[in-house]
Amino acid sequence: MKGPARILLAAWLALSATVGAVPCRAEVVVVVSRENPLSALPRDHLEDLFLGRSDRFPDGEPAVPLDLSERLPPYSAFYERYLGRTPPQMRAHWSRLIFTGRGRPPRSLASSREMADAVAADPRALGYLPAAEIDDRLRVVVIE
Repeated sequence: MKGPARILLAAWLALSATVGAVPCRAEVVVVVSRENPLSALPRDHLEDLFLGRSDRFPDGEPAVPLDLSERLPPYSAFYERYLGRTPPQMRAHWSRLIFTGRGRPPRSLASSREMADAVAADPRALGYLPAAEIDDRLRVVVIE
């Protein structure tokens, strides 16, 4: 292998070696307050809550989905893993709903710490965090 091909291969190998270390690859889990009895949630219901199609948990109790800022890596990881959507697809979804007056996105929080505090303080709240940032005030929800 000569010249540019060798440089290209080296760059590709270096990049692929670091991709696994990107924070958005960390496992992101769905969480509620310890005060909330919810332990599992069907994936389609989670999708309905975060796309503005529902504002209730399966048992009929009010639900308040919370988002992280789109600029934070867990945002992309959550939407790609659980809803199969990218950040641009989510922007387009909410732009349509806001424009037509049919909805508004979940409240956006600036950090994982803010998310943990907000979810822990409100039994109606539903959020997501990197698994490593879960504390004893929160319950991880199994997504079925």
